[in-house]
Amino acid sequence: MNDDDINPDVTDRMLLQRMSTGDRTALSVLYRGYHGRLCRFLSRLTRRPDIIEEVINDCFWIAWQKAGTFHGDSRVSTWLMGIAYRCGLKALRQHGDEPVEDDNLPEQRTAAHDLDEDRELRDWLSKGLDHLSVDQRAVIELVYGVGHTLDDVAVIMQCPVGTVKARLFHARVKLRNVLPALAGDSPKLKENVP
Repeated sequence: MNDDDINPDVTDRMLLQRMSTGDRTALSVLYRGYHGRLCRFLSRLTRRPDIIEEVINDCFWIAWQKAGTFHGDSRVSTWLMGIAYRCGLKALRQHGDEPVEDDNLPEQRTAAHDLDEDRELRDWLSKGLDHLSVDQRAVIELVYGVGHTLDDVAVIMQCPVGTVKARLFHARVKLRNVLPALAGDSPKLKENVP
């Protein structure tokens, strides 16, 4: 068996076990493995890089403290996303969500090599997502950006699957109504809008 055959959740569970015994190296490995995903997800809740980093640090502090209480009722990724989601909502209540320039988002700092057209499409979608509620943006990112199932999203958001489905439905309807109007500002995007 090579490294490609190992289930990522099995590895994550082993890291949590090691963390529960005080292994800081395991925490570091888990942090590096999830930092990018959490940045991307949290950038849908807020555009403030300072809040995103604060939430990720809070998330891993909680994971460090609670590693021994993880019983495997969900995947580790679902558990961590749930912690990040709740920490993100708490941070938004405390700090608000003052907009900042898109160039400061962590995921975009590393993607400077992208083509202008790809950046334009991302910006267009980002502007559309700004019209959604925090919960709707979170559902869109968790399902389409991160790839979680509706059941996983229900665990992360601590709500019934029906609520997740409703948020996803309303988010898609709102995007369907908002995106064509936003494309009116860009001739390139207008050509691509159905």
